[in-house]
Amino acid sequence: MQSSKPHAALLSSPGMGHLIPVLQLGKLLVTQHNFTVTIFVVASHTSGGEWEVLRSSMTSPFCDIVELPPVDISGLIHPGAAVVTVISVMMRESKPALRSAISAMKLPPTLLIDDLFGTESLEIANELGIPKYVYMASNAWFLALTLYVPTLDKLVEGEYVEQTESFRVPGCRPVKPEVVVDPMLDRTDQQYSEYLRIGIEFPKADGILVNTWEELQPQALAALRDVKLLGGLAKNHPIYPVGPLTRPVGSPSSRTNKQLFGWLEKQPHESVLFVSFGSGGTLSYEQMNEVAWGIELSQQRFVWVVRTPTVTNRDAAFFTSGTGADDDGPSNYLPEGFVDRTREMGLLVPVWAPQVDILSHPSVGGFLSHCGWNSTLESITNGVPMITWPLYAEQRMNATLLREELGVAVGPEALPSKKLVGRDEIAKLVRKIMVDEEGFGIRAKVKELKRSAEKALSKGDSSHRALSLFAEVCEVQQNA
Repeated sequence: MQSSKPHAALLSSPGMGHLIPVLQLGKLLVTQHNFTVTIFVVASHTSGGEWEVLRSSMTSPFCDIVELPPVDISGLIHPGAAVVTVISVMMRESKPALRSAISAMKLPPTLLIDDLFGTESLEIANELGIPKYVYMASNAWFLALTLYVPTLDKLVEGEYVEQTESFRVPGCRPVKPEVVVDPMLDRTDQQYSEYLRIGIEFPKADGILVNTWEELQPQALAALRDVKLLGGLAKNHPIYPVGPLTRPVGSPSSRTNKQLFGWLEKQPHESVLFVSFGSGGTLSYEQMNEVAWGIELSQQRFVWVVRTPTVTNRDAAFFTSGTGADDDGPSNYLPEGFVDRTREMGLLVPVWAPQVDILSHPSVGGFLSHCGWNSTLESITNGVPMITWPLYAEQRMNATLLREELGVAVGPEALPSKKLVGRDEIAKLVRKIMVDEEGFGIRAKVKELKRSAEKALSKGDSSHRALSLFAEVCEVQQNA
């Protein structure tokens, strides 16, 4: 009697940076390997606008999507708690609902795949006696740091950001103190203890999937597999680089903005700068004004996804809906006259835009980005060079990778989170990647990576092989 195919239960944290790659992984497991897939999503405010756009983009009901009920964590965290703390506590408090939802399933899962913030739910797989995996929806360098943080916690005295030398992550490029991930900025903050816990729990999985590909990060992936370097993962915990997994182009709801795409159709090839700081990024009023002046001074065409500026909290928009109204209106917080002066050279899009469709348009030639990993992959896979503007999470590491290792981006001399970036520097950066000769090499490199990404996902190549191997292992485990 032929055995049935595996049934994978995938757990996603709230936030588009987690939902998108989890959904794409589920889709590949169904379409390429005939898995049955159920995706559990922890509900939050993010489950509104952008979540509905994403759900509607799916062309077929390839898997079941179950939203776990919202949890009230107001009594468990202090006001203004960091995003990492908020998500970690939400995921912890959602465990009973996840356990109940899985128990009620007519077809029990044969394996569990948790995302970065869901590692505490690995114990549910232990209870069920099924294999368990973690999906790192970011890059291999960040994964290596996460696995090594428990060791750094013992080696480093004082605050990480106050160290004078870079942190050596075995086998990987060093991590400079100023680019460490947000949870490492303050060791007394709860988000640090949550991140430390995640680093300890990762190796408890039977394997780790990561949203990158072999040819993009060979050094970091080799380190992850070397039994002598990062805790023996290579021996018992295989690493599966299955990326780049990104949102598909051309979803049904993405082209409803006829003005936007009608305008793009009229622009010359690779002449438009796309400006967006992600679904969770905001700028201060002062910095937004400098960005506006910099774009205007550059005299380059642009599409800018604008959101009401904030005063101090850079994470203010993280848990808001992605299609909410912008009640203030751009003219109320951009430089006086900017909207009228730039009416012919660019478009302002309030709050949200179909990013991957914009980046894939032939007229787009540059991307000023917060460097979230989803945005990074969408830019690379469409051959669009970047201006790095990291705001939070692991984005400073992503920006460093893009500029110093991959050579497909430029960025300001000082981190935007540390210092106001002036209009003249912004204008220079825009012109560098859009029109200046010194930016031609950057454009050529990112197009090489685009071809590399396409090849990795092709049948028989690195990422396709990695996911196929993972599927074979899951089938063997199921039939054991």
